[in-house]
Amino acid sequence: MNFQHTELTSQVAQAAKDFSLKHIQPHVMEWDEAQHFPKDLFHEMGKLGMMGLFVPEQYGGSGFGYHEYVAAIVEVSKVCGAIGLSLAAHNSLCTGHIYYCGSEEQKKKYLPKLATGEWLGAWGLTEPNTGSDAANMKTTAVKDGSDWILNGTKCWITHGKSAEVAVVIARTGEPRVSGNATAFIVERGTPGFSAGKKENKLGMRASETTEMIFDNCRIPDSNRIGEVGDGFRQALKVLDGGRISIAALSLGIAKGAYEAALKYAQERQQFDQPIAKFQGISFKLADMATEIAAAELLIAKAADLKNRGEKVTEAGAMAKYYASEIAVKISNDAVQVFGGYGYTKDFPVEKYYRDSKLCTIGEGTSEIQKIVIAREQIKG
Repeated sequence: MNFQHTELTSQVAQAAKDFSLKHIQPHVMEWDEAQHFPKDLFHEMGKLGMMGLFVPEQYGGSGFGYHEYVAAIVEVSKVCGAIGLSLAAHNSLCTGHIYYCGSEEQKKKYLPKLATGEWLGAWGLTEPNTGSDAANMKTTAVKDGSDWILNGTKCWITHGKSAEVAVVIARTGEPRVSGNATAFIVERGTPGFSAGKKENKLGMRASETTEMIFDNCRIPDSNRIGEVGDGFRQALKVLDGGRISIAALSLGIAKGAYEAALKYAQERQQFDQPIAKFQGISFKLADMATEIAAAELLIAKAADLKNRGEKVTEAGAMAKYYASEIAVKISNDAVQVFGGYGYTKDFPVEKYYRDSKLCTIGEGTSEIQKIVIAREQIKG
């Protein structure tokens, strides 16, 4: 395995870093405090090619591989986890679902707008009473002539209010029956489609999270993605790739927290020497660096498999599980290195600490990742 970044990957990483330092870093705490979702920022990201990183050029995307995709998310997330989350959700979930599962007509209609950042995308699977129990979803789609009527509520939806288009998984069969869900594309402005409550979150506060409500929402059959009953299988395929995104998000947060802690430990003086000289601090830094290196390897393996079109279920789950858990641990340790200062909003590590926890929950909790990994191991 070649551990060297290609020139292209390095260029994408540098472009994402430069953009983040110029357009995101000056506003990080302002957006966090106000829970402001900077939608216009994503239009600017689109001009840079970051809103359709793995979408082929023929559909208006950048046509990059997953190593470049990961590199971009890592660099953005080092500066702000919330913006990294929105970038990942747009690329891997809504855009990814249409790219991997949509018809040629659907790809030509929606991908150019999504990949250029003209439109923002959302993806709806989770519901108030069916988090990990997705097969028991209550949102239904009932056939009515050549249309479908959607009814129900989706929750914890990134861009649930601001997105111009959403991919929604709705039940078209009986609860907990195989093949009981179907995926649909729903455009903003469709009668019966509205946004509900915006969540007041611990972290990721500059990333919009709301309900999506469907009240006798009528959409044409041409907006159905794939076959009737194929929605859950499609969702699992999308989540396989999405977990690489959350792993990259986690890695960016972990790196941001570590780099802040390392810099502080080298500058902060106690007993006439930098606190990095003390074993209690230096061992923490050593653990952080090792955990980040291990997460990078797991993510690189998953990205490589994805690039080659091979199955990434286990590798993606491993990368997401490990990277998200070490993001929480490293950001916690970073606060400890800063001491009392780390507990204040004058320094960046408290935000990394708050943002990191989402990574162990979103797109499948750590417990779900362990179920996925164990199932793959037992299957042999």
